[in-house]
Amino acid sequence: MNTRYLNRIVDAELEELLPQLPAISLEGPKGVGKTETAKRRASTIHELDELAQRAIIEAEPSRVNSGDPPILIDEWQRVPATWGIVRRAVDKGCPPSSFLMTGSASPVDAPTHSGAGRIVTVRMRPLSLAERRLTRATVSLGELLLGNRPPLNGKCKIRLQEYVNEITQSGLPGLRHYSGRGLRAQLDSYLHRIIERDFVEQGLNVRRPEALRRWLIAYAAATATSASFEAIRDAATGGEGDKPAKTTTQPWHDALARLWILDPVPAWLPTQNELNRLTQAPKHHLADPALATRLLGLDADALLEGSESGPRVVRGGSLLGRLFESLVTLSLRVYAQANEAQVRHLRMHGGQREIDLIVERADRRVLAVEVKLSRAVDDQDVKQLLWLKDRIGNKLLDAIVIHTGPEAYRRKDGIGVIPAALLTA
Repeated sequence: MNTRYLNRIVDAELEELLPQLPAISLEGPKGVGKTETAKRRASTIHELDELAQRAIIEAEPSRVNSGDPPILIDEWQRVPATWGIVRRAVDKGCPPSSFLMTGSASPVDAPTHSGAGRIVTVRMRPLSLAERRLTRATVSLGELLLGNRPPLNGKCKIRLQEYVNEITQSGLPGLRHYSGRGLRAQLDSYLHRIIERDFVEQGLNVRRPEALRRWLIAYAAATATSASFEAIRDAATGGEGDKPAKTTTQPWHDALARLWILDPVPAWLPTQNELNRLTQAPKHHLADPALATRLLGLDADALLEGSESGPRVVRGGSLLGRLFESLVTLSLRVYAQANEAQVRHLRMHGGQREIDLIVERADRRVLAVEVKLSRAVDDQDVKQLLWLKDRIGNKLLDAIVIHTGPEAYRRKDGIGVIPAALLTA
C-alpha cells in the first residue's frame, strides 16, 4: 500500500457504498488515482494493465471471479469481457463488496449499459482545491445545499499567485511533486500518450496527429465557454484552409470523452417554465485545467502577465478568468458528487443572461454560483444571481460568488461570498 496516499473526498463515498453494493466501477482519466484508491480496499487484485496478467485473463476471463473479495479488476476495459462476467455474478446474487473495477476508458463496443442496476459507476476526478490542502476549508457545499443560508466564516491567505500555480500544477496526484521543466515534460508526455497511443487503443488511426493536437489546442482555448464545435473546428485551422472534416473531428471528440479527457458541463434545463430561451450547449472543460494551459503553452508567469495564447475563440473575460473558472468547476464537481448533486450551467440564447454554475439537487432545487477572478465582489458581480432569485423563488436554495479574496461572508442582499480555497464538500 502506498504510505503517501492522500485521502480523497470520494473515499467517503466508497466507504458508504461498498458495504451495500456488490460491484462498483471507479471511472476517470489516467493518473487520477483510481488504482491506489481501489487497492486500499481490495483483497485480490487483477492488474489488466500488466501484460502477463492480461494474457491470463484474456485466455480465461472467468478467472476474475477467483480470489477473496473485494476483487479488484484494474483497467477492466483492457479485457471488456470482464464487465459481463461481473454483471452475471451480480445477477447470481454475489454479496456486497464483491467487486471493485477501475477504468480509464470506455471501450467503443463494450455493453456497459448492461450493468445498469448491477454495477454502479463512481466518477473520480483530479484533486479538488480542498483535497490539495492549501488551507483549512471552512465552508461546506453540503450545508449550502440544505437551503438554510448559514453564516459564512473563514479567512485564508491564498492569493492570486497560488491559484494560478494550482491551475498550472495539475490535480493529478502523481504530478504534484514535479515543477518547472519536469512538470512540463510530464504533461507533454501525458498528452502525447493520448494522441499517439490511447486513440489507437480506442480503435482510431489518427493519420495526422498534428491536426488532432491543433483541435485539442482549440478546445483548450474554448475552456469555460459554450463555443460551438464548428467554432472550435474553425479555430483549429485559423478559420481557413486544410480544415478537418466534421466526420473526422466528431470521432476525436467521442474518443476523448470515452477517455474522460473532456469533461463538459451540461446546460441546466429546468422542467418547469420559469425560464425560457435557455441554450442547451455545454460548457467546455478538459479533465484538468493544467492540460489546457500546457496545450496553450502557458505557465504561471505568463498567465499572471495576462498573456493570451492559442487560437481565437469568442469568450467573455480573460483567458485566466476562464481557467480559474475551470479550476473551480473541477472542485465543485467533486464536492457536488459527494452530496449526490449535479453541476450544470445556465445561459440564455444570445447570452443575455448567464450564470457560471448551477448545482442541482435530486429534487431539482438549485444553488447558483458565479466565479470571479477578483479579491472583491460588488453589486455588478451578483446581478445575475439576484435576477435568478426573482425568477425561481424558493427553488433557489442559495446563491454564492466564488472568488480569490481573503474572507468568506454574506452580503446584505444574502448572497454568499466565498474564497475558492475555503470551499469543500
